[in-house]
Amino acid sequence: MDQLRAIRYFSKVVETGSFTKAAKVFDVPPSSLSRRIADLEKSLGATLLKRSTRIVKLTEVGQVYYNDVQQILNQLEQSKETVRSYQTTPMGRLRISSMVGFGEKILLPLLEEFSALYPQIVLDVSLSDELSTLGRDDVDIAIRGGHAPNERVLAVRLMDNSFIPVASPSYLETHGMPCDAFELRQHNGLYFKTPSGVTPWLCHIDDQWHDVSGPAAVISNNGPWLAQRACAGDGILMSTRWALASYLESGALQELTFEHELAVTQHADMAIYLLYQKQRYLVPKVKAAVDFLIERIKLADKY
Repeated sequence: MDQLRAIRYFSKVVETGSFTKAAKVFDVPPSSLSRRIADLEKSLGATLLKRSTRIVKLTEVGQVYYNDVQQILNQLEQSKETVRSYQTTPMGRLRISSMVGFGEKILLPLLEEFSALYPQIVLDVSLSDELSTLGRDDVDIAIRGGHAPNERVLAVRLMDNSFIPVASPSYLETHGMPCDAFELRQHNGLYFKTPSGVTPWLCHIDDQWHDVSGPAAVISNNGPWLAQRACAGDGILMSTRWALASYLESGALQELTFEHELAVTQHADMAIYLLYQKQRYLVPKVKAAVDFLIERIKLADKY
């Protein structure tokens, strides 16, 4: 039995929900396709599909098997694309996933320049703060904040991602400038909410971490809106320097400095990382995007 062909047949039947439709894709008789899948089930000693006159559905073990073989088929397609595309013009669909705030403020403007340089590349960009895995989510490049990810991908550190406290001049005039980190507990807080929860205000003093969060005035996962509320004098905000740069430059917000720096996590060295699978770098469209983004973002971070 040609197991790989049988797996492709099985996968297509699941996608189309029909033996007849799957057979048309491969230009083979439905009976031939059905026999190969039956042989596959026999070799595995398990029933993968529930067959009826109207519909085809996966069994429970069939769903597990389908998920596993999809990764294999995706890897085979990637390997095929690598061979075909090696040393050719960057082209085709490029799938990029990025954090929302970083994507809107830094990535998307850069991609306009990238599209002008590589017009044959079709950009497929998704912005989400949910964690993802490159192989599982079928993404060529991902940009994530936090710590170097513990997964089998290459992670290039693009820029710092530490958080700083800011407030508007009007808020400080009304409520006073906090003299030390512990005084923050008496101030209104504007808090950013990540998929894992609300980011606290932490301070490391005498080898101990202290939560110095003030009472919450606003909680949101929308960084620009929180910055607007901070500009309006509604409270103190902890956000990344790159996200606050324009507000700091204009004077709409000012950074608060204390003897002991604040953080939103006990883990050090928060950064923005560009992630990609090593073998995908051989594909011209991926190589072009990786090289471009690393050069442009690191250059911008210097200023």
